[in-house]
Amino acid sequence: MTKTEDARRLPLPAGARVGIVAGGGNLPIEVANALAGQGRPPFVLIVEGEADPAAGLDRHEHVVMPLEQIGSLVGILRRHGVTHVVLAGEIRRRPRLGAMRISAGLLAIVPHVVSALARGDDGLLKIVVRAFEARGFKVLGAHEIVPELLASEGLWTRAAPGKADWRDIEAARKAAQAIGALDIGQGAVAIGGRTIALEGIEGTDGMLARVKDLRGHGRLGGKTGGVLVKCFKPGQEMRADMPAIGLQTIENAHAAGLAGVAVEAGCSLVMDGPEMIALANRYGLFALGLPAKAME
Repeated sequence: MTKTEDARRLPLPAGARVGIVAGGGNLPIEVANALAGQGRPPFVLIVEGEADPAAGLDRHEHVVMPLEQIGSLVGILRRHGVTHVVLAGEIRRRPRLGAMRISAGLLAIVPHVVSALARGDDGLLKIVVRAFEARGFKVLGAHEIVPELLASEGLWTRAAPGKADWRDIEAARKAAQAIGALDIGQGAVAIGGRTIALEGIEGTDGMLARVKDLRGHGRLGGKTGGVLVKCFKPGQEMRADMPAIGLQTIENAHAAGLAGVAVEAGCSLVMDGPEMIALANRYGLFALGLPAKAME
């Protein structure tokens, strides 16, 4: 932890307790471990079927909750003394309305749930954040707890993008910003200066799998290289679902034959940073943080 990172860490008031609503990926365990290391043991609400059972979240005080029992979420958090909430990790599916148990808690949030189900990911997350705040919780971003996860600006790897790679970066960035404005996804892949894949509901890993298949089937015209770029959506709720990359991103980018990966600095998360950079160096990929800029 550097002095700069320590200065960016959000100071929590005395008596505050942070609850983590944990989905998939490494982010929930990073947040939980950071809080424990600060002497603030978290309470973790593990979303069944989303959070990785092997991640180690069960080392902390926790409850496992099926998504369909969302009506009990507020009551569980209050019973465990939670004052601040972090939404961390991916939740890939929507709750099945027909499987929900009718309760006073559920009836109170039904209008929010119905409205959220009709929206894109960012619209849903904004509704969730507002619903928590309306019930007296302070919603925090993971980056406020673990600021060292924020992507820094500049080149991180031994390999650096060449002139052709920069054309791909610009093409993919414009495409990612365009689909972000429509709340479709956060990433795009460009090869030969042309965008060839856009992130959809399948996420970054699914998009990279498609690129791998296209290259394997010869649909990319024999072109090599290419770049993945992930961007913060214009107007996105920064306290949830920030763009993120990690070890799996590098593995999948390498499998897809890409030359490198770029994200917007200061508004994207880098998971397992040192290990991720070491893996990129081993594969000869470049990875870098781009200066954040407004959508053109």
